[in-house]
Amino acid sequence: MKEHQNWDVTAGIRHTPVMVAEVLDSLNVARGGRYLDCTVGEGGHAEALLTATDASTTVLGLDLDEQALATASKRLGKFGDRATLIKGSFADLEELAGSRGFEPLQGVLFDLGLSSLQLESPERGFSFSREGPLDMRFDAGQRLLAADVVNRWSQADLEELIRTNGQEWRARSIARAIVRSRPVETTTELATIVARASGPRKRLDPATKTFQALRMTVNTEMENIRTGLEQAVRAVAPEGRVVVVSYHSLEHALVKSYFRQEATDCVCPPQTPQCICDHKASVRLVNRRAQKPTREEIDTNPRSRSAQLRAVERLAMVARE
Repeated sequence: MKEHQNWDVTAGIRHTPVMVAEVLDSLNVARGGRYLDCTVGEGGHAEALLTATDASTTVLGLDLDEQALATASKRLGKFGDRATLIKGSFADLEELAGSRGFEPLQGVLFDLGLSSLQLESPERGFSFSREGPLDMRFDAGQRLLAADVVNRWSQADLEELIRTNGQEWRARSIARAIVRSRPVETTTELATIVARASGPRKRLDPATKTFQALRMTVNTEMENIRTGLEQAVRAVAPEGRVVVVSYHSLEHALVKSYFRQEATDCVCPPQTPQCICDHKASVRLVNRRAQKPTREEIDTNPRSRSAQLRAVERLAMVARE
């Protein structure tokens, strides 16, 4: 029974969380559950979840961004001790949830990528259309800045990260242009350098992929996502759900690959005559294909257009032979 369907989950929401109805449905949200929001951001999904249930349902929200946590704290204050917010990485979710006795978990949510708050704050350095310092840190206490990467890394390393994390085929030209233009101090300065090196684009702004690559490198995003998914599958209770909303092809591919692996008994190479991996499926796929936002949602919230939702359900542990 999907009890949330009789609730107005969008009431009072100041910014619209992406695919909110689909997220609640995929989490199989019910009264009395413990839910971990690994990227609580401005608190939109957490607010919807708590609104859709009753006082017996609780949420633990994680985020590295203190500004986001402050915003979420104000937004979720009306729920009292039903919402607990802590600064931390979802790469440490088992330790963070366990140390607070927040277990077993009925659901874990990852809403990856940037929040509107981060993108619209020029001083954070995430946006190529707003002048600001080359920062790009989720955690302001972290040492590595985008400026360090841009101004200190070798041309070869810059080329590699732009090609790998940005999937930018003009990575060599862009890396060469950045090195020749050093020191680079602001986001708009970097965006101009990239645009000149890569030429015009029909759809994306020329700086989009390079800025994505830098942000992902500064925050070790792909490594943290993989670690977080592994821990989430272990931490969620049998019949509990892990739900991920991802926004670009690298995230999509990682989530899809990991979920399919964990939903499969044997992961030996196809040419292996007999299974030697001893791998047992730990989850089942809730949706065989990724869910995408409706046209209506994209029209009202264009930032949702690249979102894809995938979900798995934890199986009872299977004894190994």
